[in-house]
Parts: sequence; C-alpha cells; structure tokens
Amino acid sequence: MALHRLYVLFFIELGSRRVHLAGCTANPTSAWVTQQARQIAWTLQEQPARFGFLIRDRDAKFTRSFDAVFASEGIQVVKTPVRAPKANAVAERFVGTARRECLDWLLIVNRRHLEHVLRVYVDHYNAHRPHRSLGLTPPAAIGSKPPLCSSSRELKRLDRLGGLIHEYSHAA
Repeated sequence: MALHRLYVLFFIELGSRRVHLAGCTANPTSAWVTQQARQIAWTLQEQPARFGFLIRDRDAKFTRSFDAVFASEGIQVVKTPVRAPKANAVAERFVGTARRECLDWLLIVNRRHLEHVLRVYVDHYNAHRPHRSLGLTPPAAIGSKPPLCSSSRELKRLDRLGGLIHEYSHAA
C-alpha cells in the first residue's frame, strides 16, 4: 500500500463560519476546481443569504474560468496577498481545527474514506460544534432561538466516527 496525497476544496462563510465541502481529489486541476466551483455556486443559489465576496489564495488552479463562475453570480473574487496566510485566517483556522479534532486521529485509506470522514466532520462542525466567535453556538443555530431545556437532566450522547466525535442533546 502506497501513501498518496489528497487535496480538499472547501468554502467557508466568514460571518457564520458554516463550511461547504466541495470535494477531494488526488489530482487537483484547474478544470476540476472550476467544476467544483460550479457545483458550489449552484448549491448556494438555494440559500436565502447572498454572498458578495469570495476570498481565495493565488494558486494557479484558480483560473479565470473559476473566477467567472462566481462573477456570473454577482460575487466579487478577492485574491489574498502573496505569501500571506493570515489574510485568509478563518479558512486556515478551519484546516487546523479539522486536523487537530479529526484527521490527525484517523488513518485515511482512500479518497472515498476521506470524503466520508470530512462530510461527517463538516456536519458536526456546522450543526453541533460550539464556536467561541459565535457565542458558543454552532453555525446552524445562528438566528434561531436557543433550545428549551427539559426538566430532565438526562443527556443523550451520539458518537460519530467511531467515538472520535461526541454530540450531546437533552433526552426527551
């Protein structure tokens, strides 16, 4: 069994910290990145919130056709300065968080396995994981009322990814 490097393309909303997983591949080409951009743009059309900007780095895979996908949706593409990872700190923070909380603890065997693990983790990240910058609420809970606590103090635990991630809720 040989080791292979896999690449992940994701988008993150700055205000809500909601992550959108675009895909994983062993060979990220400009055509693949552009196709993933089309799929994300199509998905984002169904959301009530509109986006004004896309911040991206200067990787050569992000071609004019990639930028054109978002420009056609009225989204302005902003490139980060050269060699300035802090200019896209929210995305860099998500990468570090995903590695520390999930990927560093698992042996990923192939692309399908990585996609499965990341989909489960992104679902947890968006719907259950508290974010300090959001007042310890998950991105999915922004704008909604806090859940009413039942009189029971019993908690229900759901283990995800074989117990690597735990999600808690009040028992009914």
